[in-house]
Amino acid sequence: MDVIGAIRRRRSVRKFLDQEIDEELLVRLIDTARWAPSGLNNQPWRFMKITDPGLIEEISHLTRYRGVVAGAVALIIVFLDEEACYNRTKDLQSAGAAIQNILLAANSLDLGACWLGEILNKREEVESLLGVPDSCELMAVVALGYPGQDPGEGTRHPLESFILFPPEKNSRPSSSMS
Repeated sequence: MDVIGAIRRRRSVRKFLDQEIDEELLVRLIDTARWAPSGLNNQPWRFMKITDPGLIEEISHLTRYRGVVAGAVALIIVFLDEEACYNRTKDLQSAGAAIQNILLAANSLDLGACWLGEILNKREEVESLLGVPDSCELMAVVALGYPGQDPGEGTRHPLESFILFPPEKNSRPSSSMS
């Protein structure tokens, strides 16, 4: 199991082949998402899989990344269920972990995937279109398909630019014995 290699190889794919994804694979992706960590193991995420081309097209009109969504053969929509939440910050973090599991699993199954967050600007419209319960809040749309592009090598800023160091202690209190 080469987890570190899988993390480093994963790329966002924004162009897809016009080839259906087997229903079993979509269910497997959602299954991997539910294994993400969550505070108190509350598992506050909910998922909707969409393969209907007409509905995918409607959703695509709710984001500036219309081409990515419209070109996908499937979408997994990720929601946070407020009724299952206990701490918003932790629950938001766990939703991100669930999304990352979907992305890594898709890559391992030779599927392309793209995490779309800009669509949150139309959150209420997406939720209304999909008829989700009032307790469910849109977190992201993951566009899926067999890759129609080679996403190439990824780049990242230097590791050193991310590491923070605590302040150095110039003087330490000395113990004085009288």
